[in-house]
Amino acid sequence: MLVIVTYDVNVASLNGQKRLRKVAKLCERHGIRVQNSVFEVLVDAAQMAKLKADLASVIDLDQDSVRFYRLGNNYQGRIDTMGKKGPIQTGEPILL
Repeated sequence: MLVIVTYDVNVASLNGQKRLRKVAKLCERHGIRVQNSVFEVLVDAAQMAKLKADLASVIDLDQDSVRFYRLGNNYQGRIDTMGKKGPIQTGEPILL
C-alpha cells in the first residue's frame, strides 16, 4: 500500500535537531522524499507497523507529530502533481 508520511519535529533545541535527522533517515529508508517533510512510502502491513514503532521511539510525543495518509494499493489515479517532479515515480520501474 502507498502511505504518505508527513512529520513536524520541534527543532528549537539540539535534541529536536537530532530527532529531525533521525526521523528523516527512517523515512528515507522506507520511501521517497517528495517534499521537505513528506515521503511516499510503499509498505505492507508488517513494514508499516515497524516504521510506526521506529518513529514512535524517536519522536517526542509532546512536541513532535507524524501523520500517515493511507492511499492503499490503487493509488495511481489518486495522485496529481503540479510543478517540479522528482526523478522517480513511486512504485514504477526505474529504467537506466
